[in-house]
Amino acid sequence: MILHSYIKVNSLSWIQSLLVLAAIFLVAGVSPAHAQLGLGLVPMRVELKMAPGQQYSGSLKLSNQSDAKSRVRSEVLDFNIDETTTPQFERDLPQEAATSCKRWLTINPMEIELDASGFLNVRYTIQVPKDVAEGSYNCAAGFTTLAPSQTQESGMGVRMAVRIVAAIYVLIGKPAVNGSLKEIKLEKLTPAKDAPPDAPVWQAVVVLQNAGKMYYRPIGKLEVLDTDGKSVETAEFPSLAVLRERNQRFLLPLKTHLEAGNYKLRVRVDIGTGEIQEGTVDVTVEKPMAALSSDSKNGK
Repeated sequence: MILHSYIKVNSLSWIQSLLVLAAIFLVAGVSPAHAQLGLGLVPMRVELKMAPGQQYSGSLKLSNQSDAKSRVRSEVLDFNIDETTTPQFERDLPQEAATSCKRWLTINPMEIELDASGFLNVRYTIQVPKDVAEGSYNCAAGFTTLAPSQTQESGMGVRMAVRIVAAIYVLIGKPAVNGSLKEIKLEKLTPAKDAPPDAPVWQAVVVLQNAGKMYYRPIGKLEVLDTDGKSVETAEFPSLAVLRERNQRFLLPLKTHLEAGNYKLRVRVDIGTGEIQEGTVDVTVEKPMAALSSDSKNGK
C-alpha cells in the first residue's frame, strides 16, 4: 500500500467535529395494545475540558415522547465501538477500564417517572480523580424505560423497552491527535438468498490507527477506480469516532456490482491534524466459481 500525505489548506480542527452517539433498542417483543414508547434526550453528547481533582455538575433534559406515563431507570455505562462499527453500551466493559470515566460519573435521580409528553432535567456530576493522567476519557449516561408497576407485580407479560444514551467525553490536559491510515482492503459479503446475480457483494474496509491518548473523528472518502483510472464509485466515511489507543475498522459497503477484473481503492482522510492522509491499494475481483465451471465446459 502506498501511503503519503499533504497539507490541507482549509482543515477542520477536532474541536469542530465532536462525537454524537445514541443507542435505541428493543428488548423482547411488543405486547398487545401497548402504548407507543419513546424517549428524547438533549444533549446527546457532552464534552468537558477538566483538570485532575476538578468537579463539574450539569443536566440532561429527558423527555417522554409517548402517550402514557413512563418509568425510566438511569444507568452509568461504558462504551466502545466494535469491528462492525456499532457502538456498544454496557454496564461494564473490562477492556475499557483504563480509559473509562464511568467511575467518575453519578446521575440523579436514578429512577424517574415521566408524565405523558413530560420532561425532567436529570442532574449528573463528574468528579475527576486527583491522580488522573492526561488524555481523553469516555463513558455514557443511559436511560431505559421500565415495565409499569402492575406488570412487574404480576410477573406476567412481554414488555418493550427503549434506551437512549448520552456520550460523555472528559478531556484532561491537551492530548494531541496521533492517528494514521493503516490498511485498505476489499471484503466479500454473503449475498441474500433471494439476491439477483448482479447484486453488489463487496465492501471496502479502511482501518485507522489511533496511537495517541486523544480520540478523533475522521472525515474521508473512498474511491473505487477501474484499470483506466475511471471512478466506479465513491463513498464517504460514516460519522464515527476512533477512540484512543486502538485500531478502528470503517466499513463501506459498495453499491456497484463489480465485474471480475482489477481495481484500485483510493482513500483520502483528514483525522483533524491539518493533513490529508492518502492511501491506494490494488485489488482483484475473481470470477465466481459457477462462472469458472461454465467457462471450462465451453472450452474457455
